[in-house]
Amino acid sequence: MPKQFFTYEQQLNKLKNEKQLTISNPAYAEEVLEKLGYYSLIGGYKNLFKHSASGKYIYGVTFEEIVSLYYFDEELRTLFLKYILHVERHMKSMMSYYFCEKYGDNQNDYLNKNNYNLSKRNAFEIERLVKSLNKTISLPSNYAYITHHAKVYGNVPLWVAMNALTFGQVSKMYQYAPTDIRTKIAKRFGGISEKQLHQLITIVARCRNVCAHGERLYSFRIRETIPDMPLHKKLNISQKNGQYTGGKNDLFAVMLALRYLIDNEDFKKFKRNLLHIINNVLKQCPHLSKEQLLNAMGFPENWDKILKYRK
Repeated sequence: MPKQFFTYEQQLNKLKNEKQLTISNPAYAEEVLEKLGYYSLIGGYKNLFKHSASGKYIYGVTFEEIVSLYYFDEELRTLFLKYILHVERHMKSMMSYYFCEKYGDNQNDYLNKNNYNLSKRNAFEIERLVKSLNKTISLPSNYAYITHHAKVYGNVPLWVAMNALTFGQVSKMYQYAPTDIRTKIAKRFGGISEKQLHQLITIVARCRNVCAHGERLYSFRIRETIPDMPLHKKLNISQKNGQYTGGKNDLFAVMLALRYLIDNEDFKKFKRNLLHIINNVLKQCPHLSKEQLLNAMGFPENWDKILKYRK
């Protein structure tokens, strides 16, 4: 049966009477539903507060606790996005530098499929990449700097186009760049391999999209995984059948990626802010345990010891 329309009052009555959610201030609750929407708030953030069997809320859970988890997730997106953008900017700078160093700064160079690791296996994806790059710099453009270079110089160098490229496009450029370019870039991240770097930036780019589009982040999961890194072992991440059970395709995997991709001082600030917002939401949500929250995020209990170990 399709979902039927409910007024704000009916939505609150359903939560209170059928689901046994504590609503002490209906006027406030209605105001929140008007701002955030029932589906975005309740549909997105109810699960940690409910009995899985009955579908009803744990006794005593309040509407305000769900709101607190919602705003925690909003802060989480803001925090992760800030440092993911550091990685994106670094990757764009290096990709532009080393590609232009090798091939020059004519737009035909990065639009030439032969300047990538062209093989039968890669041919289709490289064709798609080149088409997407060409589309980004085509006129009419939403970017004044692209329009300027195209009209005045008849050329949009990669170091100009790079600002308009998505992190996903840059990730693909790195994936299919010649080995010497990939190796030079990977070395800038302190000794991780080119394959490891590609896997790390892939999950970071996916997380960036979640943050940018305002989707739920704390329970982030994707199909792709990051490689087994030294920190998995040092943090004693649990294993099942020889595979790590956390820190592979979840939000903790993104945190591990950032540990390898941003400098120590930035990571210290990131970790300190993350600890603060986790502790804050736990204070605001008495019916949410630390273990529940960390498990939903894919974080091990000792996640905050991450700076104790060398990468």
